[in-house]
Amino acid sequence: MTYAGVELTTQTVLLLVLAGFLAGWVDAVVGGGGLIQLPALLLVPGMSPVQALATNKLAGFMGTSVSAVTFYRRVRPDLRTALPMALAALAGAGGGAALASLLPPGVFKPVILVALVLVAIYTIARPNVGQATDLRWTGRRHVGAAVWLGAAIGFYDGLLGPGTGTFLVIALVAVLGYAFLEASAKAKIVNAATNLGALVVFALQGAPLWKLGLVVGVANVAGAYLGARMAVAHGSRFVRIVFIVIVTALIARLAYDLLT
Repeated sequence: MTYAGVELTTQTVLLLVLAGFLAGWVDAVVGGGGLIQLPALLLVPGMSPVQALATNKLAGFMGTSVSAVTFYRRVRPDLRTALPMALAALAGAGGGAALASLLPPGVFKPVILVALVLVAIYTIARPNVGQATDLRWTGRRHVGAAVWLGAAIGFYDGLLGPGTGTFLVIALVAVLGYAFLEASAKAKIVNAATNLGALVVFALQGAPLWKLGLVVGVANVAGAYLGARMAVAHGSRFVRIVFIVIVTALIARLAYDLLT
């Protein structure tokens, strides 16, 4: 079957559905589901990179929205921080997506790789970090720091994207002082906003494959719902372990891209 110039077989669709489910689960727990979903889309014959990116954002937005709602119902994160951070991230993602075609992604990969290695070292070397919430600031200073972090990471998501949810979690844990579970809950709200901001820009360009994106998105939603429930049930220790695994995978993926 041919859809919008893309060759789709039953096996291909099933592979994308499986990738969407796994990506939704990973995104719900710690972020980084794009490592699974985007490469699967890029393997589809006839699909351009911009179509893959846009379709990935559509499915990702569906999944992160569901995991954000699931986390909110069970963890009740403070929206006085999450919503301003999400709005700043949405604007940042739109700006990043608008500039994506002007800047070569390869320029940023070495910087991102170094940042992830430092994140991994920090998380492993401090086993107690993120076990309990211990905010570094309160009031306006706390919200202001959250807004700046949201705008910066949102811009990165629109411009490049890999590991956005992971960067959000570590920023909320290491910079603001949240426990891993509460950080994941807030990160889902912000990540849904970054996906929406980038998706709007891609939609204006006519890039998403809507029917395929909705199919993959349904699978992403199922994975996101399961992942969010598991994260809430098992707590911050479980989230921390998955976080370290995903950061390691991100490092390996970026190192491979640079070497090849």
